[in-house]
Amino acid sequence: MRELLRTQSSEKRDEPGLVLGFATTAEEIEALQRLRFNVYTQDMGAVFPEAIDGIDKDKFDAFCDHLMVCDTRTQQVVGTYRVMSPEQAKQAGGYYSESEFDLRNLAQIRHLLSECGRSCTHADYRGGPAIMMLWTGLAQYLHINNYRYMLGCASVSLADGGTQAAEVWRAAQLEMEKTPDLPRIHPLEAYPLEKLEAMTASNDKVKIPPLIKGYLKIGARICGEPAWDKNFNAADFPIIIDLQCMDARYRKHFGIEA
Repeated sequence: MRELLRTQSSEKRDEPGLVLGFATTAEEIEALQRLRFNVYTQDMGAVFPEAIDGIDKDKFDAFCDHLMVCDTRTQQVVGTYRVMSPEQAKQAGGYYSESEFDLRNLAQIRHLLSECGRSCTHADYRGGPAIMMLWTGLAQYLHINNYRYMLGCASVSLADGGTQAAEVWRAAQLEMEKTPDLPRIHPLEAYPLEKLEAMTASNDKVKIPPLIKGYLKIGARICGEPAWDKNFNAADFPIIIDLQCMDARYRKHFGIEA
C-alpha cells in the first residue's frame, strides 16, 4: 500500500488504528474486491452473474487507482473507492458512468474530470473515521493531480421498495433548482420517476441515506435523474463535486486548502 493518511493512536482497545492508501499489489486489489462483493451482496442484494470465488471485478478495475482503508490490527481492508483519471478513462474507452449515463454535456470539462465509484465500507466501520479518510483521499487525488471535478454515482438501494430513493429524488430536485448552471446528465435507462414521485408525498419520515447526506454536505451536487441499476438493485443518482466550490472548512479538513 502507498500510504496517504493514518489515524492517531488511541488508548482505547476497541478503537482500531486505520491507514489510508492506494493499493499497490494484486493481493491488496483482490482483498478490496472481496470486500465489495460481500458488502454489495449482503447490503444491497446485488447480483454478479460473472463473479468468481466471491470477487467483484469488472473491466474498469485494471484502469483505475484503488483507494483503501485498512485496519492495522487485523490487516483487513475495511473501506475502498476506485478512482479513474481522464487519461485512464481514455485508455478504458470511457468512464464507468457512461454505461449508465449520457455524459455529452460534460464534454467541455472532461480533461479536468475524474471519476470515483465502487465505494463501500465494512459494516463495523461505518460510524467511525473510515469514510472521512476515503473522502480525504479523493480530495487529495484531485488536488495533487490538478483535476477540478469528481464524478460519481450515489447508489440508493431499492430493497425498501424505493422509499429512500424517493426522498433522495425530492432533495435532488431542490438542489438542481439551486444550481441551474450545473450541467445536467441523463440516464440511459431511467428509474421510473412516477414511482418515486408517487411515494414522495406519503413518506415524510423517510431520511436521506447518511452517505448521500454526507456527499451533499461536503459540496457534491446531484446533476440529473437516477439510472436504474438492476444488477445492484439500486437507483443511481449522478453526482459531481467541484473542488473549487467546496466549502473552505472541508478543504482544510481534507488538507487541500490553498
